[in-house]
This record gives sequence, structure tokens and C-alpha cells, in this order.
Amino acid sequence: MEMLKKKLYVGNLDYGVTSEQLGQNFSQAGTVVDAVVISDRHTGRSKGFGFVEMSTEEEAQEAVKMFNGTEVEGRAITVDFARPKSTEF
Repeated sequence: MEMLKKKLYVGNLDYGVTSEQLGQNFSQAGTVVDAVVISDRHTGRSKGFGFVEMSTEEEAQEAVKMFNGTEVEGRAITVDFARPKSTEF
């Protein structure tokens, strides 16, 4: 479960933000291992949120401090540590 401490949830993204842009933004806080904007599998349109994995827990904490509540493309984004995917329906 150590990996989850480095993975961040990023919410309230503008629908035009790409995975590449997300990674570039978060690289200001440290090394980005992976950045992905989640899209609808049928339409391909962004769902307005994504995940960023930083290389260390410290960088992830820095990214939360730097970006939570800041504006990206005119929208105040939410950044927090990702929680494990729920298997309940």
C-alpha cells in the first residue's frame, strides 16, 4: 500500500485538460511518474478528474500543498491523496 501515498486524485479539472498538461503542471512539485485524465470509455470525453503519481511521498505532499484549491484553466482544482478503489457496488 506504500504506492498509494504517492498517488494523488485531482478533481474539478476543465474538460480540455490533457494527461500531458496534468503531468507538466505537477512536475513543478517534483518528478511525475504517471499522470492520467480519466475519460468516458464510450465518448472519449474527459470526466473532469484524473490521477497523478509522484516519485516520492514528500513530492506528493508538496503537490497537495501547491495545487489543492488553485486554478487551472479557470477552475479551482481539488488535490488529495488517492484512496484505494472501492469494490463495493
